[in-house]
Amino acid sequence: MTNQEIVAKLWNLCNVLRDDGITYHQYVTELTYILFLKMAKETDTEDAIPAAYRWDALKDRKGLDLKNYYKELLDRLGTETTGRVREIYAGAATNITEPKNLEKIITSIDELDWFSAKEEGLGGLYEGLLEKNAGEKKSGAGQYFTPRVLIDVMTRLIKPQPGERCNDPACGTFGFMIAAAQAVRDATDDYDDLTVDEANFEIKEAFTGCELVHDTHRLALMNAMLHGIEGEIYLGDTLSNFGKRLKDYDVVLTNPPFGTKKGGERATRDDFTYATSNKQLNFLQHIYRSLKADGKARAAVVLPDNVLFADGDGQAIRRDLMEKCDLHTILRLPTGIFYAQGVKTNVLFFTRGAGDQGNTREVAFYDLRTNMPSFGKTHPLKKEYFAGFIAAYEAADRHAVRDERWHIYTREEIAAKGDSLDLGLIKDDSIIDYEDLPDPVESAESAIASLQEAAKLLQEVADELRAAKEK
Repeated sequence: MTNQEIVAKLWNLCNVLRDDGITYHQYVTELTYILFLKMAKETDTEDAIPAAYRWDALKDRKGLDLKNYYKELLDRLGTETTGRVREIYAGAATNITEPKNLEKIITSIDELDWFSAKEEGLGGLYEGLLEKNAGEKKSGAGQYFTPRVLIDVMTRLIKPQPGERCNDPACGTFGFMIAAAQAVRDATDDYDDLTVDEANFEIKEAFTGCELVHDTHRLALMNAMLHGIEGEIYLGDTLSNFGKRLKDYDVVLTNPPFGTKKGGERATRDDFTYATSNKQLNFLQHIYRSLKADGKARAAVVLPDNVLFADGDGQAIRRDLMEKCDLHTILRLPTGIFYAQGVKTNVLFFTRGAGDQGNTREVAFYDLRTNMPSFGKTHPLKKEYFAGFIAAYEAADRHAVRDERWHIYTREEIAAKGDSLDLGLIKDDSIIDYEDLPDPVESAESAIASLQEAAKLLQEVADELRAAKEK
């Protein structure tokens, strides 16, 4: 049985819980509690779990005894353990009210082909569940799930290296950091090319994140654990003063939440130069300030269109970004690839300068939005759509690239446009090109002349008819 088939079976179990009023997101959280115990048994890592609350003790109980024991288990694991176990179960509570439903889920999980699952990788299985959840509009999970293909492209181009500190300040389920860790694993033969200390750094320190939502933080912890990552994943608000500790990174990869702070309140970070209630502008400020000022630290971040053209604080923050960083590339993303249809987004790629002035000299734009198919569930985004962009991005001479979607603007040209970065979109073949239409004044004059000529002809015909009648 493949992981894909196991994911399908696990997902179908959600139907069992419909009568309990369980949402998709609650179901994935509930699965996380139960799967953690089963996976710990399958991987011989139950030492951190008290013997009385391990998988075998759970699966042997039935009915009301099972329900009461399960509630006790969640409480004890969240209060009487340490490390990842305590973090995952902190504040845990079940939404399942019917004992038979709980029993059905535990039995079904126990009967799955766990040998095959381990062969394919338990992390991949769990990510499959998260992706399934994100694809369900009713779950609302798409807001923290970035399409895997986009994560992979951003990670490939940023190129995380062994020994570098990587961070996602709005980590969701930790997808970006898992991709970064995998990139380093691939480059070092699964860390075999590293010393013991270097390998331990990758496992315990290199990949970190921060997540505001408790249940999502729980999923991130589980996802990291199943991928062999033990780096710190904070439960907190990056845009509060808590976020000040997130700094001195070599790499930042992220897709932060969009919108404004609830109630329109200002940012609570007292170290931001520009105070605004716009979340994405505040995340952008945080990200370029969190990078090491060494001329090598770099970031790729997904941001909505309004970051490119917002006036006031938006304009000031763009200027500050282009002073402190080399904002070398902007990818205009297609619509329909995120949970909210019609949301227009971009990926900004930039490198922190060693100094704080004059780091951006030109910005390359790639338009992957115009004249593209409508993406969604029936037409998913695929890696091949990024081939032209990757080739242009990695070109030795960017000015020699011959691709209609690729345009380069100098810093002076951008300044002349009021520091707007809403640039680089090509001609949309679906829109009438009004420049090719005739001049309206000329068209009116031509129409009047034609009418006058027609009137003249009609008058001549009328005169001939009158003359013929008189004869």
